[in-house]
Amino acid sequence: MQYMLLIYDCDRPEPGDPGFEEALARVNAFADECRRRGVFVAGHPLQPERTATTVSVRNGRTLITDGPFAETHEHLGGAYILDCRNLDEALELAALCPMAEQGSIEVRPIAGVPGLDHTSSELASTGE
Repeated sequence: MQYMLLIYDCDRPEPGDPGFEEALARVNAFADECRRRGVFVAGHPLQPERTATTVSVRNGRTLITDGPFAETHEHLGGAYILDCRNLDEALELAALCPMAEQGSIEVRPIAGVPGLDHTSSELASTGE
């Protein structure tokens, strides 16, 4: 089953900042462990929340707002998609994620949608 690990409230150093190389090495080691286990599907950090734009449609009108929609102190910093045997394995890997030491990792099963579900190999073979 695929799970999304949503990384919240974790500031990451930028290239050139103190600690950047160490942080990058730890994140890469986590991704390598996921690959070694054969569960890694994807993982991406997000640009800071100040770069977000939120789109909503209400009563047929499109509303565009700068910034994230959620009124919260926590911010979504990135996500991993892992294809784990079960929830226990997903939780184990979330605890290994170095960003869990500073922020929090929400683990959520990915819901299947008929006609929308594609695996990486299917996408590669169809050219999508």
